[in-house]
Amino acid sequence: MKWQRVNNTFLLIPALLFFIFIPGLGIVLALLESVRSEGNITLGHYVDLFEEKRFMTSFLFSLTVTSISTILSLCIGLGIVKSFSPLLKENKHKLLVWIPMLVPHFVWAYLVYLLFNQSGFFSNVFGLAGWIDDRSQFPTLVQDRNGIGIILTYVWKEVPFVTLMLLPVYTTLSKSYKEIASLLGAGSYKAFWVAEWPFIFPVLVETGAILFAFIFTAFEVPQLLGVTSPQMLAILAYDWFYSGSWSDRPLAFTSLVLVGLGIGVVMWLLIYFTNKKRMHITKGIRN
Repeated sequence: MKWQRVNNTFLLIPALLFFIFIPGLGIVLALLESVRSEGNITLGHYVDLFEEKRFMTSFLFSLTVTSISTILSLCIGLGIVKSFSPLLKENKHKLLVWIPMLVPHFVWAYLVYLLFNQSGFFSNVFGLAGWIDDRSQFPTLVQDRNGIGIILTYVWKEVPFVTLMLLPVYTTLSKSYKEIASLLGAGSYKAFWVAEWPFIFPVLVETGAILFAFIFTAFEVPQLLGVTSPQMLAILAYDWFYSGSWSDRPLAFTSLVLVGLGIGVVMWLLIYFTNKKRMHITKGIRN
């Protein structure tokens, strides 16, 4: 048994080395660049970052787009699983959910652009139907200041992910809880809240955390469908890093380090509380 544990430890070495030398080294270098100025260690770059109006505007815009995309994806995905879980247990129907997972995000973004831009597919359909007289009358849904195109892309792409994350919960969920709740006089809403919600809540939180962290730091979709102002944080950091002024580069590293630390802390807290919630559920405790 001891020898088997040693072998399992050795199997982890390639993954650990990959993390240390690829993302780990990049994280360390970014952290050093964010606190270094003319050979000295300082937190002045962080002070400068919060004084940057572009950063605060970008942060609020990223937070809004990410929150809306995450909440819509979770709600729509939950509705699909709750309504069609018996069908999705069959492989031929489950395949319909798996297929969108194979398509990269930038491909979905390009499809959204082709469908919803003012000279795209739906604009032409509206023109042929006589609902608009000119393409300029079609609402601006991509490359807009409200991030509608970005939200459409992420909701379209992430709903299948939410569905696949929730499907195992509904597959293993015992019907007896809901039947007992119904026998005790609970309506459909109350039965859902009592018999289903405690089991799906931890998965929803973890899935939402994954989506939030991914969308908040994503680059390719905002780059294709976004505008010059306001920008998502990843685009702003990219602009700062590749701008002609060397004084902007520390701001790029500082923003990335700050966002990474913030997301890391929030993810740790969510995992801690969801694991605690799971332990309560297994012990039959409600709170």
